[in-house]
Amino acid sequence: MKHVSETQINFDLIHSQPLLLVISGPSGVGKDATLQALKQRELPLHYVVTATTRAPREGEVHGRDYFFLPKEEFETMIAANELLEHAIVYEDYKGIPKQQIREAMASGLDVILRVDVQGAAKLRELCPDAVLIFLVPSSVEEWHARLNNRNSETAQSMKVRLETVKRELEFLPIFDYMVVNRHNCLEEAVDSIVNIISTEHMRTVPRKITL
Repeated sequence: MKHVSETQINFDLIHSQPLLLVISGPSGVGKDATLQALKQRELPLHYVVTATTRAPREGEVHGRDYFFLPKEEFETMIAANELLEHAIVYEDYKGIPKQQIREAMASGLDVILRVDVQGAAKLRELCPDAVLIFLVPSSVEEWHARLNNRNSETAQSMKVRLETVKRELEFLPIFDYMVVNRHNCLEEAVDSIVNIISTEHMRTVPRKITL
C-alpha cells in the first residue's frame, strides 16, 4: 500500500478575495442606521463615498460625506467609464467612483455601499459577483411606525411609498441574502451582516469583482 507523502498535501486552501457588499431595501427600513452601527464594529471594511457636483452643505466634509467635484470633472469621469453608476439628482450629478473601490480592494478591504433597490439591480448587472443584501422590517406595522416617526409623511406620500415598496419587493430574487432589521434590535441585524461577510470568505470558489 502506497503512502501519500506529507509534502504532497496542502491545506492552504482559503484564498478569499475582497467582497463588494451592497446594502439595500425599502425606504424607512434603517439602512443608514445599520451602516453606522456596522462602522462601530471597526471591521476591515471600506465604506464607499459618493461623488456629487452639488455644493457642500454646512458641516459636510469632502472625502468623508461626499466627493464634491466640478461638473466638468464629473463628466470626464463619465466619458472614461470611471463611475460604477451615476444619475442626475435635482439637476446635479451623483455617482460612485470606481477608483476608490479598486484601491480599497487592492489593500485587501471588503467594500460596502448603500443604494436603493433600483441601484442594486443595476449593480447586479454590472458586478454579478457582488453580494447583495436586502434589509427588511419585521412587519408592515413596524415599517409604518418608522415612517410615521419621521413626521414627514402625508397621506399622499405614504400612498406613493406603499406602491414603491410593492415594486421593490419584486426585486427580492436578485439578492443573495435577506436581513430582518427588527425594532430596537439593530445589533442583531448587524450581527447577521457580519456573519454573511464571514460566510462569504469561506466559499470554496471566491467571488471575483472586476471593474
